[in-house]
Amino acid sequence: MDQVESNPTIPVKALQEQLQKKYGVGFSIHKVFRAKAYAKKIVVGDYKKQYEVLRDYILELQSTNPDTTVKLELGDVSESNLVNCTSRCFKRIYVCLGGMKKGFKACLRDFLGLDGAHMKGPYPGLILNAVGLDSNNGIYPLAYAIVEIENCESWKWFLECLGDDLDLHAMSNFTFVSDRQKGLLQAVSQLFPCAKHRFCLRHIHENMKKQWRTKEYKDHLWDCATATTVTEFNHFMHQFSLYDKSAYEWLKSIPPQHWAKSHFTGRATTDMLLNNLCEVFNGKLVDGRDKPIISCLEFIREYMMKRICNVLKVQQKCVGPLTPIATKIMEKNEAAATQYIAEWCGDEKYQVKGPWNDQHVVDMHERVCICRKWELIGIPCRHMISVLYNKADHGEGVHELHTYVHKVHWLQTWKTAYGYKVELIKGRALWPRSECPMQITPPLHRNQPGRSKRKRRQSMEEKSQSKSQSQSQRSDVGPSEIHGHGPHGSGKLTRKFVSVACSKCGNKGHNSRTCKGQGGT
Repeated sequence: MDQVESNPTIPVKALQEQLQKKYGVGFSIHKVFRAKAYAKKIVVGDYKKQYEVLRDYILELQSTNPDTTVKLELGDVSESNLVNCTSRCFKRIYVCLGGMKKGFKACLRDFLGLDGAHMKGPYPGLILNAVGLDSNNGIYPLAYAIVEIENCESWKWFLECLGDDLDLHAMSNFTFVSDRQKGLLQAVSQLFPCAKHRFCLRHIHENMKKQWRTKEYKDHLWDCATATTVTEFNHFMHQFSLYDKSAYEWLKSIPPQHWAKSHFTGRATTDMLLNNLCEVFNGKLVDGRDKPIISCLEFIREYMMKRICNVLKVQQKCVGPLTPIATKIMEKNEAAATQYIAEWCGDEKYQVKGPWNDQHVVDMHERVCICRKWELIGIPCRHMISVLYNKADHGEGVHELHTYVHKVHWLQTWKTAYGYKVELIKGRALWPRSECPMQITPPLHRNQPGRSKRKRRQSMEEKSQSKSQSQSQRSDVGPSEIHGHGPHGSGKLTRKFVSVACSKCGNKGHNSRTCKGQGGT
């Protein structure tokens, strides 16, 4: 138990060697495997028994974390208890901690990323999550759920629970970003028809690579997506059509309001094109997805608790009115604004000229610039800052620069969001006991053949990048490093460039299985 608790991933072979050295007794590999499995069950928890005490965990979580929402839904009555009806199998559970709920509302951003990740234990399931964006453009996990299967019904149930916590309704002007998971598009359109739904551009590119794989297609896609005005968008789309008409028609079939900045609104105060929020959060949960259900839920809660503490340490070192990310963007725009000249045209409108025939119009009364960058992210663009420089030079009253930045990016807003904590909970022996007589059993499942996979399936782009890196490493190594003996070697022997010798006749060029008495080379 001590060895498994300190290193849960210790190999069985290494554990066998340690035990034999410690006790001086031989142990079979099968006995060590069973001992490790039993010790892991004690340390991590029993998969089946944790379903039985799930209600006790919910009572403890809600008693220590005020305003926490937990919704548990059970399936049909177990087949073995059709007469007594004393147990029902687990179906799904939704959790939204009270502190995270209040903190998300304090972030002032109506923007959420939606995604799911598969459970890796003996019972099937997925972890659905909703992750927000904080004032420093970092992840802010909001809610999570464990469901049996990913489909439209599961996503509708998850979004309904999420809508109740955030006071969302059918007319809410909210913004979601997702990877277009199975059933999610239909669920969002049915529950929130007025919401904006962005599609992750990386996954659009992955679908594009099934037919068009070269880098030029990726460059054209990103040029179209990052254009902030409709005029620029139409220009890049025309350039794409001249390059490849069929690829252009394929991209045109996807409505631009789902993936192009030029068609985004400023409601979300972010121009994010990727669903990296959920990707980062799922990466943090890798070690918890193979645990029993309560241990998995506790792993997620503890991660949220630790993340808040880590962000608070960073905030203590911050100075100035804006968050660190917003400060960097402002400093970059301020430096670029010195190359622009603003001319007043009356009615608080200015014409701004810059290098490379860059000319834009800024309306200070409406606080908009035709480049739309100020509108999209809430941070003044270089053209607007140039106007402020011009007004200051002519003695007009100008406020401090940070007052023109949206409150989302203020340091005080960031601190307020992380002022809400995730409270601690007591040990399992001190949990309150549920008085519900209905027993919860694990979900029905059938073991899949083969060993379960822990690593995430790589995309085509990631595979090509890893392949190119391995090829570049091979080109840098010497002859002695080809077989894994050099500093760049993998440590695994390869049969490449090795001539096979036959054990029967001793000749090279064939082995004993194919030996027919022929001469070698």
